[in-house]
Amino acid sequence: MAKTKILTPVLLFILSLTLLSLHSFGQTIMTSAPRLLTDPFLQLPTETSVRVVWFTEFLGNQHIVTYGENLDQTIRANTTKLSRTREDQRSQIANPPQQPVNRDIWRHEAEVTGLTACVRIPYRVTSIREDGENISSDVFTLAPTPKPGTPLKILLTSDHQLKPMTAANLQKVVETVGRVDAVWFAGDLINVSDRASEWFDDQRGGAFFPALQGRANYEMEHNGVKTTYTGGEIIQHAPMFTAIGNHEVMGRLGRKGSLNDEFNDAIPRPVAQKLYSGKSLINNSYNTNTYEEIFTLPQSKTGGKRYYAVSFGDVRLVVLYVTNMWRTPKLDEKSRGRYREATPDLNNPENWGYGQLIFEPIAQGTQQYNWLTAELNSPEFKQAKYKVVMFHHPPHTLGDNIVPAYTNPVQIIDRDRNSQVKAVRYEYPKKADYIIRDVVPLLEAAGVQLVFYGHSHLWNRFVSPSGIHFLETSNVGNSYGAAWGEKKREIPNGYQEEYVALGDPNNLQPVVPTIDPLLDKDGQPMPYIASNEITVFSIFDTSTNTISGYRFDTRAAESEIVKFDEFKLDKI
Repeated sequence: MAKTKILTPVLLFILSLTLLSLHSFGQTIMTSAPRLLTDPFLQLPTETSVRVVWFTEFLGNQHIVTYGENLDQTIRANTTKLSRTREDQRSQIANPPQQPVNRDIWRHEAEVTGLTACVRIPYRVTSIREDGENISSDVFTLAPTPKPGTPLKILLTSDHQLKPMTAANLQKVVETVGRVDAVWFAGDLINVSDRASEWFDDQRGGAFFPALQGRANYEMEHNGVKTTYTGGEIIQHAPMFTAIGNHEVMGRLGRKGSLNDEFNDAIPRPVAQKLYSGKSLINNSYNTNTYEEIFTLPQSKTGGKRYYAVSFGDVRLVVLYVTNMWRTPKLDEKSRGRYREATPDLNNPENWGYGQLIFEPIAQGTQQYNWLTAELNSPEFKQAKYKVVMFHHPPHTLGDNIVPAYTNPVQIIDRDRNSQVKAVRYEYPKKADYIIRDVVPLLEAAGVQLVFYGHSHLWNRFVSPSGIHFLETSNVGNSYGAAWGEKKREIPNGYQEEYVALGDPNNLQPVVPTIDPLLDKDGQPMPYIASNEITVFSIFDTSTNTISGYRFDTRAAESEIVKFDEFKLDKI
């Protein structure tokens, strides 16, 4: 008892110091922690206006944009809550949950009007919390859509997916060309669309918005030397136009225990109608809800934000919804792949993947095809100096993901004498490739100069006999290689169709870079870049009709940025 009396004052003293320290720490946290979840970014410019969008993790009392030469004009933002953003056990955050749980995120958007073409003005955003605290962004600049004849520099990018070199890539864009005027993004922005941290604050430092806003914190190491890349301050000043890739599409809602499994759980809508009669078709097949809630994009009458066209300076940009469900090419019994169903699921059709299903039809006679036909015949398209089409899936590439053909899977079910399912296989008739058979002839007839796409995580380009340039510049953060030389695609044997193991299956030869190509082991120039150390970006300079390809070797932070390719978009 005496011992207790002696120690009590000491313990009280230590406890008081601890509480004081915790109180001071808590004050520090309270004063530094409240923040905007993203910087503002620009969307949907018109001749006299542009939208300003940002996100917070609090509802707040008010959210405003101040703008003008002296920041003396104010407009209030509209606030909505994202409906499907969640975290799960694979989220790269502190204390990830063991099952998917909702994460509350609010989106704020204001339309700044009364703008003048070619006049750029400063702006910033402010969110007022429920406790009255004001949280403001830095000051950035905005402008309306440029008039024809305005010289522009446009970043062409795709397939970021939080990959290792992405922050370095975007940082080098700004260091090389300065401020760009727009960003064209050919899909696969993130990995799992409903995982909130991939958009906003993945703790590895390379989430989508931080990388495009110069607020990334991604560390790379080579030979013991560490370099931290911050990405580029890009979309605070430049509007971004995006296409849907397969990673923007989520599968059946809530049927699996992780968001990765849910993402991989897409099935065709007609199958969902049979399996889940009377239930939500979107929740039980696939959806792009989070993608569409995050971005304000031009819209078409039939496709909404999923496919659209927009004029920007001298360019008419046509964005299509051309992507399908990626499934593994592996043929082992456990794989629910592009060519077969997993053996354990043969008698449980609810678990089938139904091959590489196409999310939005574009075959001749479909709604998207008819819309595209009308757009290619519109005055806005015909009068544009530059006619560009962007979508995700490659029409020509050395990458793996072009095989099999872009067509609806043909299901073949093998049964035994007792009618029991022995195997479920899928064929993809090459002659029914919707891109090559139906879409490309339209583009050729309409005088399209550039088709820009991604998906295979490499750089390569092609030119058709009619003069269309086909460009894939998706080796931003990593690469899965090119089917060239000794490296072949993983394709099935013994199937009805012939699946091409090497080269472009649609019969174009890749173009060797015109300035400084990489060399293979024999010293010969290579017509592609497929590297996990060298990152690539492309810039379209409308004042010179040129698209330039740049590369940067991340193995040496002090290495130079190399322009390795350049070509002109001539009128067809």
